[in-house]
Amino acid sequence: MAPYLPQNGGSGGGSPYSEGGALYALGLIHANHGEGIKQFLLESLRNTNNEVIQHGACLGLGLAALGTADEEVYEDIKSVLYTDSAVAGEAAGIAMGLLMVGTASEKAGEMLAYAHDTQHEKIIRGLAIGIALVVYGREEEADTLIEQMTRDQDPILRYGGMYALALAYRGTANNSAIRRLLHFAVSDVSDDVRRAAVLALGFVLCSEPEQTPRIVSLLSESYNAHVRYGAALAVGISCAGSGSSEAVSLLEPLTSDAVDFVRQGALMSMAMVLMQTTEARDPHVGTFRRQLEKIVLDKHEDTMSKMGAILAYGILDAGGRNVSIMLQSRTGHDRAMAVVGMAIFTQFWYWYPLIYFISLSFAPTAFIGLNHELKMPKFEFISDIRPSIFSYPPPTAPPSTSSNIKLPMAVLSTSARAKARAKKEVDSKASAGKPLPREVNTNLSSDSSGSTEGTEKDLTTTTRDGDAMEVDTGPEKKATNAEPSSEVLSNPARVVPLQEKYIKFPEGCRFAPVKKTPSGFVMLRDLDPLEPVELVSTNAPSTGLPSSNVGATVPANSMPVDDEPAPPEPFVYVP
Repeated sequence: MAPYLPQNGGSGGGSPYSEGGALYALGLIHANHGEGIKQFLLESLRNTNNEVIQHGACLGLGLAALGTADEEVYEDIKSVLYTDSAVAGEAAGIAMGLLMVGTASEKAGEMLAYAHDTQHEKIIRGLAIGIALVVYGREEEADTLIEQMTRDQDPILRYGGMYALALAYRGTANNSAIRRLLHFAVSDVSDDVRRAAVLALGFVLCSEPEQTPRIVSLLSESYNAHVRYGAALAVGISCAGSGSSEAVSLLEPLTSDAVDFVRQGALMSMAMVLMQTTEARDPHVGTFRRQLEKIVLDKHEDTMSKMGAILAYGILDAGGRNVSIMLQSRTGHDRAMAVVGMAIFTQFWYWYPLIYFISLSFAPTAFIGLNHELKMPKFEFISDIRPSIFSYPPPTAPPSTSSNIKLPMAVLSTSARAKARAKKEVDSKASAGKPLPREVNTNLSSDSSGSTEGTEKDLTTTTRDGDAMEVDTGPEKKATNAEPSSEVLSNPARVVPLQEKYIKFPEGCRFAPVKKTPSGFVMLRDLDPLEPVELVSTNAPSTGLPSSNVGATVPANSMPVDDEPAPPEPFVYVP
């Protein structure tokens, strides 16, 4: 990142867009654990007057200091907000919300007052989302502020009120919140508010994903395209990673909707639902991947649909297919950073760079067994289901350059005339009883061989097919190709959420889990503590020195771990 970042806290002389983007990226890297980078981001914010760099620095600071309610950072971000710059002010509003997430601080009142004072829609929208983040998880405590926002004349603040409802009641499936959101979804005069109201249902119902398709099914058939888009994303957010057949059935018609942005939302939502689902488990996966490929390669496809397909590809294969979107932990508690990331990701409707916030909602899907020393012992456990159901999809094959299709042979008009002439001669000679010329005999033999060649080829093909069928139906061949009914996994291993119920520990296994948690970090009991433990190698880099010489100077000619040759000894060049 160093070449793109501002140097010494000030401007590095490069493009403000690359510098602002680098500060934003730094925040994403250090999201929720940014103590080490916070001071650098603060200095970068203080030492610039460029609104683009301020935009990136504010987002980076909000991410690095997520939920810390740091007063110093808040005051610096507020000073950027009060410059009344539309570009920097939008990011400042979101950053204030990130900083104060879940605190229900009185500062939300200040933010609302400034939203009424400013004339910039970007700033109002940033502050509206920031206020929604401040009341995260506060439920009834946030009702007064939510009521104030949802009754406002400004549609942007009502839009923020929908997100405030979504985040205050995230994962609660609260009937009152659902009723209010459905009321706004069908009655508000602003399309943005209606879209946000339907989308917010996905956050409220994320703890009960099986309910979401039923609740939004009628809204997905609405005449209003914004409501259909919101219904698609609500299902994607709530049912992410579930592979729900009801969700897939609801989204399938929306992927071929007449409106481009509805198709975009449906494609992304379908990818969220089908994350880590294989074609062996659900045939829709293969069909959906082929549909995405067709949309991406079609030159005449709308830009928004194509963008949705590209994002869907990224979501399907996120983290090398080793992560999934999880808004709740395995024990049923909400993951605040994931919910916040998903809420801000949906703001890409107005500002594309906010797409990267979706990375905050990813969680690794793995089983990592640890002993009392927090080290990984070697042991095996069983996944009691066919391996293909949860395996990695096969790699995409590059298109073949050579085509095996046999094209018809071109016949020239002169050849056709020559053959017709030869045939005439044959007929006339045969009727006269004279021997045929050598040339004509050759032509006839080639024709007859051509006619019999097809028959011979057909017979050969038939014989080959018959042989192949005999081999395929043999019992030995079937036994070889039969897929095993279970799979043995070694610690650590990839275990997707839907696979967890099939994880078993074999009898006689030395290690047993303290709690019956079949994925994530699993603490293990050693049932034979007197025996030496074999640990999983972590491939830590070493100096190549014996353990007795740890701390000694490494000789210049020693070989590193990866067998790279050492640099030559210093020498004096003599021409």
